[in-house]
Amino acid sequence: MGFFLGIFFGAALGFGLIVIFARYQNIRSLKRNDLATTVASFARMTVQDSRKLLPPEVYPSWVVFSHRQKLNWLNRQLEKLWPYVDQAASEIIRNSVEPILEQYRPAILAALKFSKLTLGTVAPQFTGVTTMESDPKEIVMEMEMQWDGNPNIVLDIKTLVGVALPIQVKNIRFTGVFRIIFKPLVGEFPCFGAICFSLREKRNLDFTLKVIGGDIGSIPGVSDAIETTIRDAIEDSITWPVRIIIPILPGDYSDLELKPVGMLDVKLIQAKELTNKDLIGKSDPFAEVFIRPLRARMKNSKVINNSLNPIWNEHFEFEVEDISTQHLTVKVYDDEGVQASELIGCAQFPLQELQPGKVKVVWLKLLKDLEIQRDTKNRGQVHLELLYCPYGTESVFMNAFNADFRLTSLEKALRPGPDPIEQSKSGSQQKKSDILFRGVLTVTVISAEELPATDISGKSDPFVVITMKKSDQRNKTRVLNNTLNPVWNQTFDIIVEDGLRDLLIVEVWDHDTFGKDKIGRCIMTLTRVILEGEFSDSFPVDGAKTGKLNLYLKWTPQPILRDL
Repeated sequence: MGFFLGIFFGAALGFGLIVIFARYQNIRSLKRNDLATTVASFARMTVQDSRKLLPPEVYPSWVVFSHRQKLNWLNRQLEKLWPYVDQAASEIIRNSVEPILEQYRPAILAALKFSKLTLGTVAPQFTGVTTMESDPKEIVMEMEMQWDGNPNIVLDIKTLVGVALPIQVKNIRFTGVFRIIFKPLVGEFPCFGAICFSLREKRNLDFTLKVIGGDIGSIPGVSDAIETTIRDAIEDSITWPVRIIIPILPGDYSDLELKPVGMLDVKLIQAKELTNKDLIGKSDPFAEVFIRPLRARMKNSKVINNSLNPIWNEHFEFEVEDISTQHLTVKVYDDEGVQASELIGCAQFPLQELQPGKVKVVWLKLLKDLEIQRDTKNRGQVHLELLYCPYGTESVFMNAFNADFRLTSLEKALRPGPDPIEQSKSGSQQKKSDILFRGVLTVTVISAEELPATDISGKSDPFVVITMKKSDQRNKTRVLNNTLNPVWNQTFDIIVEDGLRDLLIVEVWDHDTFGKDKIGRCIMTLTRVILEGEFSDSFPVDGAKTGKLNLYLKWTPQPILRDL
């Protein structure tokens, strides 16, 4: 009996073990299939998908996303071809670059020419290539290039005092991204009419200058002048959106050349909460504003001394060549007098986000670096008002104004002639200096909500001060006691001589028996009220933890011409 029970239990145990093992294998197979499916899904993920799943702070600093393909095969072939490329390209470079250097030649030099120019024995390395989405009739590629070259470049310069110097350019180190465009695509071999190339992004350019048989430092100013000339020539001659056009098939390719497409009006209003760079006192901030980093096209604001919340209220105009790729860059510095200014922070705004003829007000967060944007430190914000006007289309936007007055960004469209583009480019500056935008600004201070408590009782005694920045006209509401939600409903009519260039500053104060304390402020241009005629809106109170201010604004124009 025990024998049969043993057989029975043994068989049952064996069967059970077989079932458990089979089930385990089945579960393991399912897990492996799920894992394989997950791995395959991760393999299909794009960089954008990854960034949606994981926040930037999760990635370590050494992780760099790249969508560029490697070009080891091209580099191997280029090394073989380089001696022939050097021989063929050196004369072309000499003939094309010498006129550019002459154009940028500084005043202290009488002549600047090449006496020797070879590219050396070290070929550049292409570190990646990307094919860009573009028009169906073109092919656009971007190629990363790195070159630690040993060229033999000697410049013959002659100073105004008659001294001739042979200057050698040595130790060139360059890293950048070139954009290559094959356009237009045609039905004739090699299937494209021309090649355009441009330096899309210059990441690094270093070189040293040496006088052959002497010390360049012995002649003050020459080294800096030559270095500046070389850098300016490179920036303005091949940096995007400038492009070099090489015809392959006979034809007219003037449509590929760089042409200005419009003007960007920038109003630099203010900055707030800037990082303090001074040990004693506060920073002395000023802003540098530009689209293309060329010295002649970069604009600087005035310096506001001892302030971390400066109000500049300055206007700048910039020519736009490519609305789809260009950015407006703002860099805020602390002025150090005779020493080099210290960068507080920088920011960029893509022009493609602007709608032609529509004013856009933006607050840009300042960063330590525009390339590596994982900066969590608060460096402050900068307040801008932007308006992009394409050439030849300004008259479309004139419906926003009556026939007797114009907004500054559209003044270039005054009395448009048969060629509005040329008139915009040549005549707008004179007209802008001739026109004032005089009017009556009606400001109704309606109420405030959720103001912070400033008194021991948990309440405040708020009142509002209205100031026009340019004329320093001031108006004040009555004081309302023991409230965080005051209702004033007081109206003020203010005569404004130049509405375009003025600012409205609305400050909220707490009244005390022995003084007053500022709660916060709102700063705004008059652009919106000039465009819309009148509006009501709520504005956050800057400088306060809570609170908003309810205002009604109305503009009654009184146009006047100056010096006509």
